[in-house]
Amino acid sequence: MASVDPKVAAVLDRSNQYDNSDDEDALIAELEEDESSLAAFREQRLLQLHGELARAKAQRNSDYGTYTEIKDEKQLMDITTSAKLCVVHFMKPDFNRCRIMDQRLAALAPKHFDTRFLSINVENAPFLVVKLKIQVLPCVLSFIDGVSSDRIVGFEGIGYKPDSFTLQELEARLLSANVLLRSKMVDE
Repeated sequence: MASVDPKVAAVLDRSNQYDNSDDEDALIAELEEDESSLAAFREQRLLQLHGELARAKAQRNSDYGTYTEIKDEKQLMDITTSAKLCVVHFMKPDFNRCRIMDQRLAALAPKHFDTRFLSINVENAPFLVVKLKIQVLPCVLSFIDGVSSDRIVGFEGIGYKPDSFTLQELEARLLSANVLLRSKMVDE
């Protein structure tokens, strides 16, 4: 037997108590009230989606969704402290592993508009290298509200092979660090 909608059941129960012959009218009136609450919910949801789309468009027009090389450590500190979610790759351009990490982060950045993706040459950031105790390259730091939340040293903790990893594995690692909001890589 099919289950009865709870609203319909409530109206039927009330009408049985009073033995009223206007069951259908009461049911229709009750359902019309329900439709108005659904319309209000729909309107609220549309406003929420509109706000999210406007925010995404504003971020797309800024540097979100791009992989940007920063030349100055002061600028890097300003960005990491002002952005809610930020991934910073400390690298040296002539290191092969740094180039591999650069390519992966550059491919990941356009899919995640909520996170800033940055890189900086360690030669341009001597203060930060000492302060953040960066000794092995590549080094990828995740920042949430200006506070370092995760550190990837070399390719450690990404994938099963010591010398390579996939975009999905890198994304999974950054998701576990809560610096990405949701998975967007689908077997690419």
